[in-house]
Amino acid sequence: MKKLLAVLLVSAFVASCGTKADKGTVSKGGEIEREWVEEGVTKNYIFARGIGAADQTLDNKTQRMATSRNAAIVNAQYNMLSIIKGVQLEGGITVEKAIETDSLLATKIDAMIKGAQVVRTEWTNDDGCVVVLRLYKSALKDMGLKVLE
Repeated sequence: MKKLLAVLLVSAFVASCGTKADKGTVSKGGEIEREWVEEGVTKNYIFARGIGAADQTLDNKTQRMATSRNAAIVNAQYNMLSIIKGVQLEGGITVEKAIETDSLLATKIDAMIKGAQVVRTEWTNDDGCVVVLRLYKSALKDMGLKVLE
């Protein structure tokens, strides 16, 4: 009975550690899943996923993987910017509207996105890449933006 209880507690702990953004998007066969959950904004984070294709003319597998990862990161940064622009701020405006009135804010957001953490990198069987970026919502608050919870 004690062993069963221990197994259940460990299972519950492991299950609670993962989020939808932690789930893989490349199948065991190396193909991109046909469907996945896009979970842009959670309580503490903003997630964005990017997909990059490999240059198949490159002979070196490492170069194909590196270039596809770089392309995936750029795509994820673009997707993250789209998500951030739609975030609602106190006062009923979006980040996109705040950027229109404050050009320095646009520069700060650009730098913040470039500093987002890569939390998952997966390669496909043709050396393409899927990347998930994560950004703390508190980073927006640190810039003086009051994000609605």
